[in-house]
Amino acid sequence: MNIVIEGITEPTILRYFTTLNAGDFINTAALFTKDGVMYPPLESAVVGLDAIATYLEQEAQDIKAEPHQEVQENLDHNHIQIQVTGKAHTSWCSVNVLWLFILNPKREILEAKIKLLASPQDLLSLRPPNKEYAVIPETI
Repeated sequence: MNIVIEGITEPTILRYFTTLNAGDFINTAALFTKDGVMYPPLESAVVGLDAIATYLEQEAQDIKAEPHQEVQENLDHNHIQIQVTGKAHTSWCSVNVLWLFILNPKREILEAKIKLLASPQDLLSLRPPNKEYAVIPETI
């Protein structure tokens, strides 16, 4: 099943959001290289296909991504950086999100960084009940 997302043209990114929203986390993880890295918000890096699939299975069941816009930039070694802005929805909140993908020449995801676009105080007020988070200031 292919979806059309206005402003999103890269097939790998379309498949990422299609499989993620369908709860098809094995196929979402399969879009990464075997040692690909996902940087979820408020969590440590998740490395490798199995770890990414397991993480998504545990943490993304209730999440629906709503990507709005894609910006592509060519990098060295024929890599592409794709920045996608949009929203993530759960049963308890909606938040603005920035997804930052790096794709290799085969259009596999080398890394995906997911950043919530909210203040630390906003994020703490949005956390689901019974889940603890540590807010670590981001260094640039």
